Amino acid sequence: MTKLVFARLRTVVAVLVGIILPCSITMAQEAARGSAPPDLASTYKAIGLGAAAAFAIAISVLGAGQAVGRIGSAALGAAAEKPELLTRSILFVALAEGLAVLGFAIAMMLIQKI
Repeated sequence: MTKLVFARLRTVVAVLVGIILPCSITMAQEAARGSAPPDLASTYKAIGLGAAAAFAIAISVLGAGQAVGRIGSAALGAAAEKPELLTRSILFVALAEGLAVLGFAIAMMLIQKI
């Protein structure tokens, strides 16, 4: 049980580091390319907004994946017993997938502030 928890935790940390680290490096490179010396506060604000956008999309996609997995398996089980429930169950899967779309929209709004 604990091995499974640590394996999942290691995967989540690897995904977050894989998203946040390149984002912060890109932000630092863009700040360094400017002709005028950038203000330190604006540089930190850009890095913070980039990290917040990466965190928002990562958490929303992980949550949507978890929700779609659980709802999808329950929906297929219900559809196997009662085929007329398939259309309703697909609706619930689509609602869970909407979580990822909202996370993407929030991340885009944060990126536009940079």
